[in-house]
Amino acid sequence: MSDAVLDKQVKKQKTRKSKIDPEIGVSLSWKTLKAQKQLIFMSVPIALYLIIFNYVPIWGWLMAFQNYRPAVSFGQQEWVGLQQFKFLFSDDTFMLVLRNTIAMSFINLVLGTVTAIGLALLLNEIKLKFFKRAVQSISYLPHFLSMVIAAGIVSTSLSIDGGIVNVVLMKLHLIKDPIMWLSEGKYFWGIIGAANVWKEVGWGTIIYLAAITSIDPSLYEAASIDGAKRFQKMRYITLPGIKATFVILLIMNIGHILDAGFELQYLLGNGLTVDYSQTIDIFVVKYGLAMGNYSLATAAGIFKTIVSVILVFIANNVAKRLGEERLL
Repeated sequence: MSDAVLDKQVKKQKTRKSKIDPEIGVSLSWKTLKAQKQLIFMSVPIALYLIIFNYVPIWGWLMAFQNYRPAVSFGQQEWVGLQQFKFLFSDDTFMLVLRNTIAMSFINLVLGTVTAIGLALLLNEIKLKFFKRAVQSISYLPHFLSMVIAAGIVSTSLSIDGGIVNVVLMKLHLIKDPIMWLSEGKYFWGIIGAANVWKEVGWGTIIYLAAITSIDPSLYEAASIDGAKRFQKMRYITLPGIKATFVILLIMNIGHILDAGFELQYLLGNGLTVDYSQTIDIFVVKYGLAMGNYSLATAAGIFKTIVSVILVFIANNVAKRLGEERLL
């Protein structure tokens, strides 16, 4: 077939597409909506929830640019521009809070990811189903405890008066006298990291176990035929098989790098560890509710949100450039 004939056919197809009535597309879309009306009605409550609790409160961000006073109407508020942000970044307390937040988030991210993947790999190797299910159930039960109960358990375990941690360490002759774990700031970040691992490791393991089950079993069979051992299968089959899941979760967790937590730090912290226990969330509550400085608290919240969004986009673009899975 000559090039001239091909050009004619291409032109005919373009002409036909241009003659299609645009109303057909509209009618098809309405037809699709009508066919899926049950799903649309089911999504309405979720959409309303997101609008009311996630988008409407954004109106309150205007307080960050005002010297907000609750008893004064919106039109009479004093506008101060970026004054609150300038004070925020020049405040030594906020810099200390930012350091604590990033440090605890990084510890939680590393420990949580490593322990979840490690436990998933070990559980995947267990062939006795009853034992495997029992261990998995025990490991994720703490996830359903409230933070108040979890903080109480951690506080009791670290107590100098019969706390299980001090008792075990003294029985093993690792320490001579009980240690006041919650009264020394140098231990606080490690305590928060260990507490988060204990509470969330089982829940995080579920995701990686689900990713492992999607790996083709024939890969393990072929590896066994080639003489591969268990750890070799983990290294060359299991870990590459869950890499996509790991990257997606990592991108999402990077977006929460300024979300180190509130409940555990607030409940376990005290005056002796205040330089290590305060996070941005506690800073917002302290200035917003305790001191009534709503504008400064709102500015801190805006900073946290904007940085989180920027980090997600950066991590997503880095994953895209490296050829890995990504959110968008």
